[in-house]
Amino acid sequence: MSVARQVNHHKRSEAEFIKHAVGLLSQQVWCWGRDVLRAEGNWLLEVGFTRIEPPAHRKKCSSVYTLDLPQDRRVVLRGFGVFFGDSQRGGVFLPRFKFRPKFTTDARLECPPWSSEDLPKLSVPTESQRNCCVSLTLDLIDWIRTYESNIIELLGIEYRRSTLAEWDNVKQPIIPVEEMARAWQLLGVEISEDFQKLIPR
Repeated sequence: MSVARQVNHHKRSEAEFIKHAVGLLSQQVWCWGRDVLRAEGNWLLEVGFTRIEPPAHRKKCSSVYTLDLPQDRRVVLRGFGVFFGDSQRGGVFLPRFKFRPKFTTDARLECPPWSSEDLPKLSVPTESQRNCCVSLTLDLIDWIRTYESNIIELLGIEYRRSTLAEWDNVKQPIIPVEEMARAWQLLGVEISEDFQKLIPR
């Protein structure tokens, strides 16, 4: 979906919104995986992530990548989704193929999430938790937007194009590299304007 079409996002149905968001997040997760395998060195480690390698009894799992952010916040990247925690508000987990945020009062993950079973108790936010859940999700989206903007600025647009060159994605249209950061920004705007698309009542 082009940026021009996204300008009319207020006309998009909830189902269309989720389909687009799932595609965008799935593409982003693929890109993070390629950033790990970057020929010149693991980009996630270069920008400050910590890699936690799986223990012997979980050796079939991939490494967990965590990044501490200012104001006691953190991001945890997994192939099946992304966790964002804030000591003041709790945490959210965005599943890669659903894009329906699940909320927890835990701002930190006591156990590295080798699989979804290792995540803390997650649930649809209650009425009193909705604002926190939405604000955490918006902060995560803004962090992803900034990450992608920095990729283009620091590594160049051709690098990001190369990370998508091998992605054989038949379920979702590939969002052009030039539009990825903007697509995240517009997704955040759409959620801000109508967060029931994200968390239906």
